[in-house]
Amino acid sequence: MFGRFRGLSVDPGVFWVSVIVAAAFVGWGVFATESLSAAASAALGYVISNFGWVFVLSTFGFLVFALFLAFSRYGRIRLGQDGEEPEFRTSSWVAMMFSVGMGIGLMFYGVAEPISHLTAPPHGLAEPGSEEAARLAMQYSYFHWALHPWAIYAVVGLSLAYFVFRKGKSNLISTAFYPLLGDRVEGAPGKAIDVLAIFATLFGTATSLGLGALQINGGLNYLWGVPLGTGVAIAIIAVLTVAFVASAVTGVHNGIQWLSNTNMVLAALLLLFVLVVGPTVFIFNTLTESIGDYFSRLVPMSFQTAAFGDAEWLAGWTIFYWAWWISWTPFVGTFIARISRGRTIREFVLGVLVVPSLVTFAWFAVLGGTALDMELAGRGDIAAAVAESPAAALFATLEELPLSVPMSLLALFLVALFFVSGADAGAVVMGMLSSRGILEPNRALVALWGLLAGAAAAICLLAGGLEGLQQAAIISAAPFVVVMILMCYSLFRELRSETLPGIAPPEHDGARYQTKTPQRATREP
Repeated sequence: MFGRFRGLSVDPGVFWVSVIVAAAFVGWGVFATESLSAAASAALGYVISNFGWVFVLSTFGFLVFALFLAFSRYGRIRLGQDGEEPEFRTSSWVAMMFSVGMGIGLMFYGVAEPISHLTAPPHGLAEPGSEEAARLAMQYSYFHWALHPWAIYAVVGLSLAYFVFRKGKSNLISTAFYPLLGDRVEGAPGKAIDVLAIFATLFGTATSLGLGALQINGGLNYLWGVPLGTGVAIAIIAVLTVAFVASAVTGVHNGIQWLSNTNMVLAALLLLFVLVVGPTVFIFNTLTESIGDYFSRLVPMSFQTAAFGDAEWLAGWTIFYWAWWISWTPFVGTFIARISRGRTIREFVLGVLVVPSLVTFAWFAVLGGTALDMELAGRGDIAAAVAESPAAALFATLEELPLSVPMSLLALFLVALFFVSGADAGAVVMGMLSSRGILEPNRALVALWGLLAGAAAAICLLAGGLEGLQQAAIISAAPFVVVMILMCYSLFRELRSETLPGIAPPEHDGARYQTKTPQRATREP
């Protein structure tokens, strides 16, 4: 079943198809950049026009499904053997989950999104620059970054953790389809699912790398006048790709865990500094009021489509975000599953949904709220900086505060760490998916996928900058949303076979496949 590629033990049906197509994409971008850009724009237009509603409806469905499992009797089921203790302590679990899940995105959009909504309110619901526009800006920032994206991660991570650690199956996306496909997950249908997962991971990772490179470029420009440009961003990608590959090959217990813990400490320091020296009372007022606005409008926002216009705004923000999160689910979901052994379904879902959402509320209230206060009071010109380059928004805000240079340096360093910690997790997951789910894949294989992810990010920037990154995320996520919907059905079908107090397992569900004792992480020779 396994093939050999220069000493790397891989699944040839998944590995070769994925590598060849990824290499072809890179080649297309190098030798025919304009052709790639035109094709991506056409594909994006088709997806948004015909399937934007699928992203909107399914994302809310994932949130409802995750909450149902957490608060139902199934919430007592442990992701592992009964009585098994969690593999990682809770603080490290939360740090790794958050750092990999969206740390670099929050650094990029923490100021840029609220200010963008202030100057161009969502769906034209307020006057640009008004206090009502500021209220909407925070409301939609929370909407895009709190419960919905983490519900997307939760359903995939939960499915994988359940089948891997409780049912003893391989750590592959296709594993979650055993109840539907049976042994065919070892054949062409299962391999096709894993290939789709690798593509989504590759371009989700590339989007994150591109955003990180653009923001580092923006910071260097603000601090030392380094020119803004695609060439500089690609050079930054090249340097940091070497760093995240080096981190990834050290494994989860070493490089990734250390980086994630460091990220959380430095991010907390940055928030605390801005909270203390910034408009503290306004920040707390904004946090309190925005959380209320968010929950009061959660359901209506969740069903907002472009049926009556404003398709461009929806495509550039809500649908882009839902697609970006979906494109991240194979690697974030796989990674969260990898670090969640021994937790119950209820603990898993609440941990994945609630803790990162609370951090998100605080993040946007502190950074976004500070920038909004400056704009409403006429201090600084952050809106102009965002219009010129969203990547510079955070640094334009810090420039108006005391100790702007050291804090900007801290922010730059933090972006680089989030860049590395998120990307190395993606490389590790692509290594898992292409080597039959081994929990610690061969280091050379991880390095190969890391290099391809960096190359894909560079190509996306060449093909359209920030817009090119958004196009890649949405297009790669389109087929995977169907995989996620079927995954939810498969998980629920199998959970019904669990023997729990008050739950009688259906006779036909219990013996579809044999359960073997899940093994601890092993390293591929």
